[in-house]
Amino acid sequence: MPDPAFAPFTAQHGVAVAVGFGLIALCLVLGRRGGRTELVVRAILAFLCLSASAFGAWAWSRVGREISVDNYLPLHLCDLAAFLGGFALITRKPILCLLTYFWGLAGTLQGIATPAIDIGWPHPAFLAFFTAHFAVIAAALYLPVVMGWRAERPWWKSPLKAFAWLNAYVVVAIAANALLDSNFGFLAGKPLNPSLLDHLGPHPFYILWLEALALAFFALLTLPVMKRRKSIERTRE
Repeated sequence: MPDPAFAPFTAQHGVAVAVGFGLIALCLVLGRRGGRTELVVRAILAFLCLSASAFGAWAWSRVGREISVDNYLPLHLCDLAAFLGGFALITRKPILCLLTYFWGLAGTLQGIATPAIDIGWPHPAFLAFFTAHFAVIAAALYLPVVMGWRAERPWWKSPLKAFAWLNAYVVVAIAANALLDSNFGFLAGKPLNPSLLDHLGPHPFYILWLEALALAFFALLTLPVMKRRKSIERTRE
């Protein structure tokens, strides 16, 4: 029996997006209540983030065709963001919160908008893909909205840190792609489904455009989470 098909920008895609963002909104509302409710919500999000890789590997093993190493090794940026997000929710370590926020919103949102998947509902691979991506986005929003995480001042410090770590990832992903004949980070070629990369020129030049866009997105994402000067002054007193 063939696997169910999925295509972006269809009703199936729209329902998945609506359900995912609805659940994220519910997590934020419940988390803002504080107390035991907040602990339960945060524990669930951390579990979803940290189990995303294992669930994804199992789900792709159920696909009725040969799959590439990209599908079961957690070296895509969203895979790493899931790990970081889970530990950020648990430990509150600033660097983990920073990378979860910037990578989760600048990168993982793109994965939801143009999913690089061709297997649809109700296959486990479909569930694993959208669960992992929405868990990362939920964690990225939960950190500032519920847990009060804020970017550093001056305003450019946090986005530059996120950008530097992103380029460290790029180096690792390119090396892995050369060794494993994979396409982690879509740095070896564009995904088959339509995506932003289709408008950024041929390989490898679109990587340079991705770098520029990432830095611009990081800068914009800093604006709503900057520390207020008054709170900085109070901590110095």
